[in-house]
Amino acid sequence: MQGFYSPTARCYVRFQDLPGSGVPVVFVHGLGCASSYEYPRVVADPMFTGKRAILLDLPGCGYSEKPQGYSYSISDQAKVVAELVVHLGLTRCYVYGHSMGGSISIEAAEQLGECLLGLVVSEPNFHPGGGFFSQQICHYSESEFVSTAWQQMVEQENSPWAGSLAVNAPWAVWRGASSLVSGSNWLTRFMALPVAKQLVFGEHSLPDNDFTTLQDAGIPTVVLPQCGHCMSWENPGALAGALAMFCR
Repeated sequence: MQGFYSPTARCYVRFQDLPGSGVPVVFVHGLGCASSYEYPRVVADPMFTGKRAILLDLPGCGYSEKPQGYSYSISDQAKVVAELVVHLGLTRCYVYGHSMGGSISIEAAEQLGECLLGLVVSEPNFHPGGGFFSQQICHYSESEFVSTAWQQMVEQENSPWAGSLAVNAPWAVWRGASSLVSGSNWLTRFMALPVAKQLVFGEHSLPDNDFTTLQDAGIPTVVLPQCGHCMSWENPGALAGALAMFCR
């Protein structure tokens, strides 16, 4: 595990830089998750073909520090992703972002310029309003969520998500969810990016209007079999193969 100091978050942010071949792939996780928890199985899969992988734990998540005075907004987290690329001195990279991490990655892609060779997002938040969990979280005030609702959510969750949620700072989870609910038009921003890009969905998450819109617009799309939104747990080999095919 390595780390660097983020001027944006004013804390130490930690990541795993896993050795491999080719252009590195930066992984950006979703709400209540951590790349160090979610993606080792994906990048270790033979279908990933031994590529260099950088697994970022965003501020407030996983092994990274969790300051209470930071916004945890989508835009500020995107700045942290860009800071990591600069810290590592990467002149070429790919970025993969899932769910909230997809929205963060879209904004990070706008900042990375020519060093970004391509962006893959899987089931990102494309619009204001948030998804199921962010709406649930923002049903509470921040203080209510931090004091009681976060622990109740951890105890009631029976999927692998419970493990990473339990080590995320509850204020980080709430503020991330709140930023998703406030939102932006990430769909338009994604379509406007002047880089190679791809949208990934699990077959159990379809049909989906945004998927159809992007497919009709000629943006490459991939459907992973035998999985839904939690594709990194439900079918890690399929996700690994899709990323390896794109990130050449």
